[in-house]
Amino acid sequence: MIPAELKRILERQQYRLAGSHSAVKICSWTKKALRDEGFCYKQKFYGIESHRCLQMTPWLDCPNKCTYCWRMMEEVMLKNTKADDPDEIIESCIDSQRRLLSGFKGLGKVNLRKWKEAQNPNQAAISLAGEPAMYPRISGLIAEFGKRKFTTFLVTNGQFPDRLENMAEPTNLYISLDAPDEKTYKSVDRPSFPGFWLRLNKSLELMKSFSCTKVIRLTMVRGLNMTNPKGYARLIEKASPDFVEVKGYMWVGFSRKRLAKENMPSHGEVREFSEKIAKETGYGYRDEQKESRVVLLKK
Repeated sequence: MIPAELKRILERQQYRLAGSHSAVKICSWTKKALRDEGFCYKQKFYGIESHRCLQMTPWLDCPNKCTYCWRMMEEVMLKNTKADDPDEIIESCIDSQRRLLSGFKGLGKVNLRKWKEAQNPNQAAISLAGEPAMYPRISGLIAEFGKRKFTTFLVTNGQFPDRLENMAEPTNLYISLDAPDEKTYKSVDRPSFPGFWLRLNKSLELMKSFSCTKVIRLTMVRGLNMTNPKGYARLIEKASPDFVEVKGYMWVGFSRKRLAKENMPSHGEVREFSEKIAKETGYGYRDEQKESRVVLLKK
């Protein structure tokens, strides 16, 4: 169960809990899309519709305590938790999303056609908080979303290679790669598992066995991990993804308690570092979105 005080904090932050260990929250890009004020870079890069995206997590806890993470994760979220059924999680998340969206209908700037479509999401961003692969039934969750005609973007930190090895394929599989070497990873991602570097590398090796769209995401933090592009290149080569996203850290949420605003790189700095990655890997420039400080490289 989620401790009562943490539950209150999450609900104040407009999370809605789904069952005993899952949650949903309306993404800021979903809100913008409903007002015709823009859309997420995932729509620009991969063709999903931001206003029909369900931003959720099946597991609120994480073995890493990344310095740049905007989530509240200093404390263990879950205690003595039995895994909920995938179907129940999805139903609860959709119901909670509809309730969160209910007040938008009366806002003058909202596109009512999009609002109606948003009541039936068709894209699941399995990345809201925590580490989704900690959920022991993650494969069943992805399969159930598939039965409902959802596209699924799964984001994992690579600390659960055994789950990846036996998992139903999402539409897009992301692995977060936040450091070019073990020492940097330990200081930036603050992992709790022994053998964390071996776990990550095994996940990277497994990635190329997937037939879905594969993405390596680099979250760049000025002064911490924007170094050693050759080291990143070796790890990217191991995973052989279709795309590499080089994305700048944003000084938002609880990360402001751990990092300074100066740790947030400009889009120009992100673009410059992506060029170094491209040079070392052979991946080429495909696209970018300045508002999100992200550059997309393609194999």
